[in-house]
Amino acid sequence: MRTLWKGAVSFGLVNIPVKMYVATENKDIKFNYLHRECMSPIEYHKYCPRCGREISSEEIVRGYEYQKGNYVVLNEEDLERIPLDNTKTIDILDFVDLQQVDPVYFDKSYYLEAAAGGEKAYSLLIEAMNKTGKVAIARVIIRTKQSLAALRVKDRLLLMETIFYPDEIRSPASLNPGLESARLHENEVKMAVSLIENLSVDFEPQKYHDEYRQALRELIDAKIAGQEVVNAPAVSDRGKVVDLMEALQASVKLAEENRQKDGAGDAAVKKKGRKAKTGS
Repeated sequence: MRTLWKGAVSFGLVNIPVKMYVATENKDIKFNYLHRECMSPIEYHKYCPRCGREISSEEIVRGYEYQKGNYVVLNEEDLERIPLDNTKTIDILDFVDLQQVDPVYFDKSYYLEAAAGGEKAYSLLIEAMNKTGKVAIARVIIRTKQSLAALRVKDRLLLMETIFYPDEIRSPASLNPGLESARLHENEVKMAVSLIENLSVDFEPQKYHDEYRQALRELIDAKIAGQEVVNAPAVSDRGKVVDLMEALQASVKLAEENRQKDGAGDAAVKKKGRKAKTGS
């Protein structure tokens, strides 16, 4: 992985030199836009409609529209005058319980690796966080953007996740959850709880994959190979179940059947493994 940023984690009076790496990647399949007639890639140009010509990057400045059609211009010198301290330091502000941080706040994830000379302090921070069960809330500047961040331990490494500020989270006050108008029957609640319990498992992220991306990749490979593309089979129509209880009962029954099948499959695998060990 390529180092994105080098700096230090400030932990009280301790500075821990670290290297930062992007922890996630977007694997969406990207497309280029082509001209249907000649299959040439479409070019995008920076064009000024008032001057009637293309302009270069050197002619472009940042403008903030404070009123419709009115802008205030900011250049690099203006941005450099903004008083920001410790641009290469992740300053820990507080320690909190992870359960107190709503997932809606999380934005991007980064690995923090101990740099030369910081191994012992890095290990100390990880050990202390493990023993207390706390995560750190910190302030960091990445490139030119100051962000809040949460530092937590993952696989003996520090994982930093930038988090949104409270005023960046949209209020749901204008949305109607429909709870006031809904009248729930006790049996419906029990059946819904039963369905959740039947579908409850330990979280294993490896079992999930992007089925659409896989199908899209297969479609592209087929076209590259010049093969005829086969349409996906139609999804069976399960019919519309209007009655909520009927839908819940059917769902619970299906979940129980699937759980029994999974249990039988696991047992068969274990039995086969035991036979292989005994040589029978």
